[in-house]
Amino acid sequence: MSKAILLQLIPVAEHPLLETLDQSYERILLPNALSSAELSALAPRVELILTSATTPTPAALIDRLPALKAICSAGVGYDAIDVSYAQQKNILVSNTPDVLNDCVADLAWGLLISTIRKIPQADRFVRQNAWTAHHTFPLSNRVSGKKLGIVGLGRIGDAIAQRGQGFSMQIRYHNRHQRPDVAWTYAETLLELAQWADILLIATVGGESTRHLIDHSILKALGPQGVLINIARGSVVDQDALISALQNGSLGAAGLDVYADEPGVPAALRELDQVVLTPHIASATQETRTTMLELALSNLLSVHSSGRCLTPIPTI
Repeated sequence: MSKAILLQLIPVAEHPLLETLDQSYERILLPNALSSAELSALAPRVELILTSATTPTPAALIDRLPALKAICSAGVGYDAIDVSYAQQKNILVSNTPDVLNDCVADLAWGLLISTIRKIPQADRFVRQNAWTAHHTFPLSNRVSGKKLGIVGLGRIGDAIAQRGQGFSMQIRYHNRHQRPDVAWTYAETLLELAQWADILLIATVGGESTRHLIDHSILKALGPQGVLINIARGSVVDQDALISALQNGSLGAAGLDVYADEPGVPAALRELDQVVLTPHIASATQETRTTMLELALSNLLSVHSSGRCLTPIPTI
């Protein structure tokens, strides 16, 4: 009798938990191994999907898999997965919360410090031998003591705020709702937060509910000395408005790990010297990616053994 199928939408490194899953499932990597016709032939045996936070897992795919029981993602965000549709069909969906909080918060702070202190520009200054030519590198700005506004005070936003204490920062945040369990000051509106902050750091969820949340009006409120840091999703920021604000000087600088159309990054952003760019690497450390994979695989094993996920995404 043929095994049920675990459909991998992403390639993953070998892991002992995969060996356990292989005892009960045939693993197939969708992007490389199957044509549409082949997928249709195997669809009745597909019970599990392994995906990631940035890998599209749409309703159209879900509809093709009548035996699907669970979609388990290695990542915390789930805007690339049609969670609502899956849940309507009683398909379990899980992510990997908490395990990446520290690494994402660390990268946010790396971007923040690099952008404000102009570390990449200083590195290029030395590499281009400008220092020995008796040139003086331009002054940057101080990080400590600045006003930090956080958009989205979830687990990652909270970890970012805690690090801000070490820099003697004033900290405020904007959420859909005020959190009674934190000491940080709540800003009733995003505009109010942007007008107050020296640095606006985006840590909110992606998806349609936050699309272009950071628009021209918010960037204008942040001002010509303001700094925008985004480690959330590129869709949260109106990228055209951001480029315009940076080019005309109505925004001071930006540090970005995410973009509107990854992996594409507009030439206009790449050419701006006051912008620090990284290639969506906030959780990309060996330790965190290993732990994310382990939790995603543990979710798959839990579905197989108990019919439940360890870290289910709440009903949307």
